Amino acid sequence: MTEGSFRRKFALVVFAAVLLSPVGCGPEEAAPDRGAAEQDAAQKEPPPAPEPAESPTLAEEPAGKVVEVGPAPEGIAADPETGLVAVALRNPDELALVDGESGETVREVGLPESARHLDLAGPGGPVLVPAEGSDSLVQVGLPDGEILGEAPVGDFPHAAAAAPGGRIFVLNEKASTASIVEDGRETEKIETAFKPGGVAVTDDGLVGVVGVRGLSLDVFEADTLEALGRVDAGEGPTHVKAGPENRFYVTDTRGDAVLIYSARPDPKQLDRVSLPGSPYGIAIDPRRNQLWVTLTAEQRVVQFALEERTLSEIDRYPTVRQPNTVAVDPASGRVFVTGKTDGQLQILEPR
Repeated sequence: MTEGSFRRKFALVVFAAVLLSPVGCGPEEAAPDRGAAEQDAAQKEPPPAPEPAESPTLAEEPAGKVVEVGPAPEGIAADPETGLVAVALRNPDELALVDGESGETVREVGLPESARHLDLAGPGGPVLVPAEGSDSLVQVGLPDGEILGEAPVGDFPHAAAAAPGGRIFVLNEKASTASIVEDGRETEKIETAFKPGGVAVTDDGLVGVVGVRGLSLDVFEADTLEALGRVDAGEGPTHVKAGPENRFYVTDTRGDAVLIYSARPDPKQLDRVSLPGSPYGIAIDPRRNQLWVTLTAEQRVVQFALEERTLSEIDRYPTVRQPNTVAVDPASGRVFVTGKTDGQLQILEPR
C-alpha cells in the first residue's frame, strides 16, 4: 500500500469515528452539566418565607382593655370616620365590625374565604378583604357591613392597598403578581418580587411591595406602573407601611429589625433599627408621626416616633397572646392588637 493510500484510509476511519461518537447532550457528557446546574439552582434557592414566632403563655397582663372577638383574629383595619375596627376571623370566615371605644362587636359579615390582612380604601371605607382561598378581593362597606363587590384576582391574594387615585393593588402570593382593581374589577396584572407579602402606598402614589422570599422591596408608580427600582430588604421581610416623605417601613422578621427606605429618585435604605423579638405586625399613625410594631416572640408592641431617616423608641406595652397584627385609629390615637391564639382584641390607649 502506498503512503498516499494509507493516509486516505486513516482519514476515513477517523471521520467515521467522529460521526459515530456521541455529541452535544449525550448522556455521558450531559450528566456532569446537569449536576452542576442542579447544584447551582440549589445554592440559589431562596429561603422559606419568614413566619411570626409562636408566642408562649402570657407572663404579663396585657395593657389596656381586652375583649373576645372570635376565632383566630388576624387581619385588622381601624377606620377614623366611623370609629369601627374591622377584624378578619376564621372558622367561620367572617369580618367582625367592632366599636373601637367600647370593644363591642356590632356586626359580623360572612366572607367567601378567610383573610390574613385587611386595609381601607380610604377613611370611611370600604374595607379591602383579600379572600385567599377564593382568589378574590371583597369590598365591605362601612358602617353597615354590606358587601359592595367581589372581584376575581390572582392566585391566593394575600394583601391589598389603595392608591390616591382609586386604584387598588392586590398581591397574589402564589403567583408572584399584583392585580390592579378599578371600578370593582381587575384591569391588569403586573409581576412582583418573589412571593409578595406586603404592600403599601404613599400619599404621592408610590407603591411598595415586599417579596417575602425574594427578600426585596419593589417600588413603582401607582398611575403609570413604572418601576422605580428594587432593593434588598433584609433577611426575612414580611410587612410594609408607607409614611410621610415617601418613606417605607419594613419589618424584617427573620432579621429582627425595622428597615427604613426612601423611594425617590430610586429606592434606597436609609437605616436599620435593631428590634429583637420577631417583629411582625406594623401600623403607622400619620397624625402623630408614630410607628407601631408587634414582637411575637416577646408579646409586646413597640411605639416609635418617626424621625427624618430613622426611628426613636417611645415605649413598649405587653400584648395579648400571638400579636400578629396591629392597627391605629389616627382620629383617636387608639391602638388595636389581635390575639390570634385566644380569639382576643386588645384596645390600647397609649400613654
